[in-house]
Amino acid sequence: MIAPDLRNGVETLGNMIAEASSIVPFTGAGISTECGIPDFRSPGGLWTRNRPIAFDEFVSSPDARDESWRRRFAMEPTFAAARPGRGHRALASLYKAGKIPAIITQNIDNLHQMSGFKAGDVVELHGNTTYARCIGCGHAYDLAWVKARFDENGAPDCTVCDEPVKTATISFGQAMPEDQMRRATELAQQCDLFLAIGSSLVVWPAAGFPLMAKNCGAKLVIINNEPTEQDDVADLVIRYDIGETLGPFVGN
Repeated sequence: MIAPDLRNGVETLGNMIAEASSIVPFTGAGISTECGIPDFRSPGGLWTRNRPIAFDEFVSSPDARDESWRRRFAMEPTFAAARPGRGHRALASLYKAGKIPAIITQNIDNLHQMSGFKAGDVVELHGNTTYARCIGCGHAYDLAWVKARFDENGAPDCTVCDEPVKTATISFGQAMPEDQMRRATELAQQCDLFLAIGSSLVVWPAAGFPLMAKNCGAKLVIINNEPTEQDDVADLVIRYDIGETLGPFVGN
């Protein structure tokens, strides 16, 4: 069902939330745009201005590593200034109320943790851009360390194993994190209400989780400004602003 208007959508969603015992949200870039973080695919999005740097290119090319870090540090004021929006805060309220066991996200901005989710209950399918990791041994680095070395000699290598250091995100061509994928699968299979929020649902395998939840008996709600390929199977589709849609649930 496509909500005919925002009020109807919010009321129907509220009833579904009240009836559910285990809600799993699945969030994409759309939930963070009101926080000042641009998405990737829409007009003016990050990928309309800069071609994504694939993982194998990052590994093989010092120039690509330098460009990757240049882009990341250019975005630092945006990420540093961002605070959780109404959507993040509403989901955190439901989490604190015991309705949400954990959240699955495609986002890399750390805003769900800032909103009140425990880090262990945020399943980050595409990693986290607020720190860095060695692509070899996995040693973690804070961005201040990377920035200092980048300003001196370009993209740094690991002090432990000499492999390149990159943001702790998953790039095109890079293997998905096994533990996170396994946790997301379990959550999708065990919930009774799955909320796909602000995702275009075109990036696989992540886009498979709403369908997995639906196939395992959960009700599926899609909240996104634009239509998705999964709208036809959803129990409720709300094509209105995410903050306006979820705002009424902040503090509930």
